[in-house]
Amino acid sequence: MALIEVRNLTKIYSRGESALGGKLRGGGEVRAVDDVSLEIHAGETLGLVGESGSGKSTLGRLMLRLIEPTSGSIRFEGQDLLGASRGEMRRLRRDMQIIFQDPFASLDPRFRVEDIIAEPLIIHGNPHGTGRDGIRGRVVELLRAVGLDESILRRFPHEFSGGQRQRIGIARALAVRPKFIVADEPVSALDVSVGAQIVNLLAQLQRDFGLTYLFISHSMPVVRYLSTRIAVMYRGKIVEVGASEEITERPQHPYTRSLLEATPEISV
Repeated sequence: MALIEVRNLTKIYSRGESALGGKLRGGGEVRAVDDVSLEIHAGETLGLVGESGSGKSTLGRLMLRLIEPTSGSIRFEGQDLLGASRGEMRRLRRDMQIIFQDPFASLDPRFRVEDIIAEPLIIHGNPHGTGRDGIRGRVVELLRAVGLDESILRRFPHEFSGGQRQRIGIARALAVRPKFIVADEPVSALDVSVGAQIVNLLAQLQRDFGLTYLFISHSMPVVRYLSTRIAVMYRGKIVEVGASEEITERPQHPYTRSLLEATPEISV
């Protein structure tokens, strides 16, 4: 059984409606996600690749029910997310987390590192014990897992580089031991060398914690490196999906071929 499965998922934005923080201009409507069906199995990374505006981030947020679809279904471990009550969704949030694209915007500048990472533990409960000491111990453990140490606990986000901020965001996402993480272009705002370090960190964390990823990117080489399977998205639709090697070595759709031709190789 798939860990997460979507069927005929559609999201239509009409004039004046917010699309990932922006406002649509002009009249009519936009099918940000158009009749998408996908499944992701436990322990794998599904790479979702496409150009900006193709609907990738919208699809990732729909899968976590951070935004509501226009139609379709979403199931997590067989449970219907769209039919889940507020209490059920609160419980399910422990198992589903997100790493955001922009490490400069995704961390509250008023919070210290300790408070940022501790927040999910306070909301959802700490699996390693209660009380301040139990939470601090878990925060230190998470910092070490992402290559940081406890000396930064009382510092603020503005004191760190982009790569360090993204590591803090990853630690926050890991806090409540999720099963499924949407990584929404987590390296696109970083320098190439720093981005490569984050990609390698994500791969290591997957091995260490048995994570399942939806890894969203516009970079085919990055997706190819990290992903078990690749889904190619174009104008709200999935136009091709298959094993990573199959998609990159024997692409079938013209859009997939154009992505491969347009993206230079990088070292990770």
